[in-house]
Amino acid sequence: MKLAFSTLGVPGLSVAEVVALASGHGYHGVELRAHPEEPVHPGIGPEERAAAATAFQAGGVEVLGIAGYARVAAPGDDAAVVEEVRTLIDLAVDLGASYVRVFPGGAEGQTDADAVAARRLGTVALYAAERDVRVLLETHDSHRTGADAIRILGPVGHRHVGALWDVMHTWLGGEQPQDTYAALFPYLGYVQVKDISSAEDTTPLALGAGVLPLAECVEVLTRHGWDGWLCWEYEKRWYEKAAPLPGLLARGREHLGRLLNDSA
Repeated sequence: MKLAFSTLGVPGLSVAEVVALASGHGYHGVELRAHPEEPVHPGIGPEERAAAATAFQAGGVEVLGIAGYARVAAPGDDAAVVEEVRTLIDLAVDLGASYVRVFPGGAEGQTDADAVAARRLGTVALYAAERDVRVLLETHDSHRTGADAIRILGPVGHRHVGALWDVMHTWLGGEQPQDTYAALFPYLGYVQVKDISSAEDTTPLALGAGVLPLAECVEVLTRHGWDGWLCWEYEKRWYEKAAPLPGLLARGREHLGRLLNDSA
């Protein structure tokens, strides 16, 4: 499996700084947080996109995915959500990324959330296929388990619309790793790993320092022959008191390496 980290853990760093962190600590790629606070987002122009792509290529670091904030199940107009996802796909193409992350974002009590999300993702599927990008629905918020996600992904039924397994949210949803994998494996794009101290305190910790079943997740993936990406999403952006990610990257890579060796 290949290892990446999300720039959510190093908010505001320049592209050059992100490349240096990844290459200097043995990570194969990065997931780019596509937000106006960051140097790479849908609002930047062709020259900035080309410069960023060149910097990642020169550093030997792959742009794994574009982590967008489109909420495909949210109430409201389809057109605005579909256009937002298309702009993320365009950015992925320009950066050479294989994936775009979207959230479910259904509202509490919304009875048509599954159908709304499936309709919108079905609409963008052909656009994604034409550009060879996969749009991944993260297990998150209103659809935090694999069982939740497949209620959307099953009706879409297109290989360019898949799943991003966030191990924290499936655990918080009470789903066992084997059950998550069984639900998502036909759709799985990549896996976000992280660690926290408890369900009540989701402040990010170094990998292996918390309660999330990382070993079980890696064992399940390995046992079934899955050979994709593990991406460390360290949510420093939302937790000011969390330790800085750069000082944890080497140990994080080593921990994931041990889990992979132990499960081989």
